[in-house]
Amino acid sequence: MQGKTILVVDDEPKIRILLSDFLQKKGFRVLEASNGRHALEVFKSSPQDIDLILLDIMIPEYDGWTVCREIRRISQVPIIMLTARSEDFDEVHGFEIGADDYVKKPIKPTVLVARIQAFFRRTDQEKEQKKHIVINNMEINDVFHTVKVKGREINLSPKEYSILLILMENHGKVVSRESLLRLVWGYDYFGGLRTIDTHINRLRIKLGDKGNSINTVRGFGYKFEG
Repeated sequence: MQGKTILVVDDEPKIRILLSDFLQKKGFRVLEASNGRHALEVFKSSPQDIDLILLDIMIPEYDGWTVCREIRRISQVPIIMLTARSEDFDEVHGFEIGADDYVKKPIKPTVLVARIQAFFRRTDQEKEQKKHIVINNMEINDVFHTVKVKGREINLSPKEYSILLILMENHGKVVSRESLLRLVWGYDYFGGLRTIDTHINRLRIKLGDKGNSINTVRGFGYKFEG
């Protein structure tokens, strides 16, 4: 849990300072944003470095709901929404657009930090369980970065390995080509979507797969069905 980065988004400087102090004392790295536009800029500049977002709803430029929706278009980073409002509609709406948790103000920093630590413990355990995935005759071990088909180890490039891991983690679900491009190549990559198709073709050849495991969903992306 040490070294995880949290983005604190709130237009009240006192709250940002208070939360940052508590989080840093617990070993977290903290980034700050005072409005919705700045929050999106910070996140999009380094999405893979941010592990969780504390997002106030009533912020200027873009409100918290807008920020949450925009981030959910490109990332599944955990989002905890903060609000001084007490309406149940706000809480339900927050969950509907992709928030992971909801905390009402006034905030008790010690309680909030405890909830964040519990959240990370749970998600870290879930990630550990996913590190060794076996589907039919194919297995991937993310601890040792190995891939085996019918017990035979397959040598993949780093990009091919990352694509396969994402597809197997989302077994049975369609993953868009855009999502694969962002997750594997990052936001600064300016290549086209054909890059994904080329790597999928090479991956299929190495796995001895003729489209039976990695299926093409025309006009959208790919799905691993095993």
